[in-house]
Amino acid sequence: MIYPVVVYGHPVLRKVAEEIESDYEGLSQLIEDMWETMYKADGVGLAAPQIGIPIRLFVIDGNDMAEDFPELEGFKRVFINAEIVEFEGSKVNEAEGCLSLPGIREEVSRPSKIRIRYDDENFVEHDEVYEGFAARIIQHEYDHIEGKLFVDYLSPLRKRLIKRRLNAISEGKAETSYKIKLPR
Repeated sequence: MIYPVVVYGHPVLRKVAEEIESDYEGLSQLIEDMWETMYKADGVGLAAPQIGIPIRLFVIDGNDMAEDFPELEGFKRVFINAEIVEFEGSKVNEAEGCLSLPGIREEVSRPSKIRIRYDDENFVEHDEVYEGFAARIIQHEYDHIEGKLFVDYLSPLRKRLIKRRLNAISEGKAETSYKIKLPR
């Protein structure tokens, strides 16, 4: 099932998501639906809050970007109950976009290296270190389960400059190739 993507202004995007247990009803199907939704929208990652479900779950598939970012070769993961336990490395500026903020791309500064603990789709615990663009994608999706968006990292001036575009998104005035769900 392909879900509509929740867009800017919807309260679920600002909630800190809840942890889940291995017996979460319909989890396997939800994960499959998230993959399907993400691929339909040409995304690299998708967090459950982006489809209106406030749980600590996100999926990432960076394989399509491996030509530009070799560390993404074979990088396809399910992250459940994730917690970033360490940020390291110098901050790096890169343009980011988001399915919940269609048409907006902005430079965001993020640490180049992270350590994260999470459960996979089988509830096997992992404690891993990621660097480069893989670390950036994880931080972006992790922000969604923490109730944050990449625009939160912009300067006050930059936020003012894109305010009209953000308001338009929340009113449904955004061109997308995928279905969206408005805040109301």
